[in-house]
Amino acid sequence: MFKKITGIGTAALLALTLTACGSDDTNDSSKGKAEAGSRSVGETVEYNIVGIDPGSGHMEATAKALEVYDLKDWNVIAGNGAAMTAALKRAYDKEEPIVITGWNPHWKFLKYDLKFLDDPELVYGDSEEIHSIGRIGLQKDLPEAYEIFQRFKWGTDDMSEIMVAIEDGTKPEKAAQNWVDANEDKIAEWTSGVNKVDGDEIKLVYAPWDSEIASHNMMKIVLEDMGYDVTLTAVEPGPMFSAIADGGADATFAAWLPITHKTYVEKFEGKLDDIGVNMVGVRQGLVVPAYMEDVNSIEDLKK
Repeated sequence: MFKKITGIGTAALLALTLTACGSDDTNDSSKGKAEAGSRSVGETVEYNIVGIDPGSGHMEATAKALEVYDLKDWNVIAGNGAAMTAALKRAYDKEEPIVITGWNPHWKFLKYDLKFLDDPELVYGDSEEIHSIGRIGLQKDLPEAYEIFQRFKWGTDDMSEIMVAIEDGTKPEKAAQNWVDANEDKIAEWTSGVNKVDGDEIKLVYAPWDSEIASHNMMKIVLEDMGYDVTLTAVEPGPMFSAIADGGADATFAAWLPITHKTYVEKFEGKLDDIGVNMVGVRQGLVVPAYMEDVNSIEDLKK
């Protein structure tokens, strides 16, 4: 496998994106689109795909996509979610071309008109699910919380509501509280008949993605209302699964399966309790702005 993933900082990523989009000292977007029309999509972005954290399963799938689709000239620029969305905003505001790694639910799909590139080889899979994962013994040690986790299911619109509020400047805790206050019936489906506890400690761990910030801040409020003392810790996906496998953390609601986190689930087989699916119909892949009308499939990147 030719695994072209390059690490880069936020500032450097923004500078690279400017260059890749064909930017100079002018703000004339029509000039940029005219130039793009005379070049291949690869040339317009200097054969760079703007990615996220290098250790994520999403980046592993993207490296595989380069091989499967024979994109030998292309590179995946590793950074983080914030750098990726900042690069997207800058390109989008000027209607300039950009190719990013993307997943949905995510607030960027509500803020911008974007599209997933078709993936006929299903490198990224079809659709995915988000699973709730616990440490071995959690059901015995914290049965009330475990029952809530088994019942916990919500939709992409629910999560997106919190994410958009956070992106618009609301603190995560407040955005999550507002959603909980507006969805008492849904919360009751998870908690009705479950006994409250008195200060039992529970440790939740999650990958620092916008989607997981939303879900874990929300669940923290639900559990605190049930009497739990909740600790939230954000780590990269590898340490997230490791912490649950070795008992350093109790649970996460951030396991994207069967593709994104397959490596970690296989690595810690027998040391994780798959409590259940909390969201269906999620998706990952390569994403471009809708105004890139001639680019509709990953195969189009070869042109």
